[in-house]
Amino acid sequence: MLRFILRRLLQMTGVVIVLSLLVFLWLRSLPGGTVSAILGEKATPARRAALEKALGLDQPLYVQYWEFVKRAVRGQFGSSTGVLPGVDAFQIFLQRFPATVELSIFALVLAVALGIPLGYMAARRRAGWFDNLSVVGSLIGVAVPVFFLAFLLKYVFAVNLHWLPVSGRQDPGLDATRVTGFFVLDGLLTREFDAAWDAVKHLILPGLALATIPFAVIFRITRAAVLEVMDEDYVRTAESKGLTARVIRGRHILRNALLPVVTTIGLQTGGLLVGAVLTERVFSFGGLGEATALSFERKDYAVLQVLLLMFAVTFVIINLLVDIAYAVIDPRIRTR
Repeated sequence: MLRFILRRLLQMTGVVIVLSLLVFLWLRSLPGGTVSAILGEKATPARRAALEKALGLDQPLYVQYWEFVKRAVRGQFGSSTGVLPGVDAFQIFLQRFPATVELSIFALVLAVALGIPLGYMAARRRAGWFDNLSVVGSLIGVAVPVFFLAFLLKYVFAVNLHWLPVSGRQDPGLDATRVTGFFVLDGLLTREFDAAWDAVKHLILPGLALATIPFAVIFRITRAAVLEVMDEDYVRTAESKGLTARVIRGRHILRNALLPVVTTIGLQTGGLLVGAVLTERVFSFGGLGEATALSFERKDYAVLQVLLLMFAVTFVIINLLVDIAYAVIDPRIRTR
């Protein structure tokens, strides 16, 4: 198992290097570039040339890339020019990272907690009313755009019924203690349970909107995987031996059906970062998604490069965890 993890870590390092190169080249190819973002489109050629020299943009690309890598390792990406002018770009990432992670975890827990059991139940009741109704519901979940569902949930449950907060991560009038930046966890650690519950209420609507597509995909993959495994010979053999239904479900059906489901969960976890861009804008959640949208709008290349690079690293780490989960579920994969 240790050799398997080390092998994956080496592969992950290579992938991160390639991704950093792609991010570097893509940012250098954007219209306007860093100099225009800082000085504006009407800057004089002399000022532009001076800033290019100060930033090292007059050097060959390979020199610029090496400097980019060294600064990235130290967390030095420059100062924001649009999202929060003058604030260090990496500090903006650190400030907003907990919000997106908290929202993504909440949405993923909802999607997994509902998708896997319902997918299994639908497969066990194949062609029944519950199966048909669940399939139709999952198709609707995939078809409805995240931003439309977010606006709908906000209008019904926050604006009309006043059951849940309209926007933000926590009531601004609440004097809560900040420890980790994860508001629910902070409330629990400091025993400020009112603050923790208020943070949960702010998570419900954006979390539901964000969880819709992952839930639908996880449900469909679980249902298909369970249906496939149920027709395998080893399941019929286990039934003929007189094993209990609980043993057959746990050891023979669910364990073997979980492999494609784990892959799907890993991919959907990365996809949550994309969905968060729209969801956070609707609910003014103040996470990485909102910062990404603002950095594009305001041509804030310092913030944009750190966000894109961190998103890429996050995807790679998620894939590593999926590979490890694969190896835990099916030990044969460790030798491949």
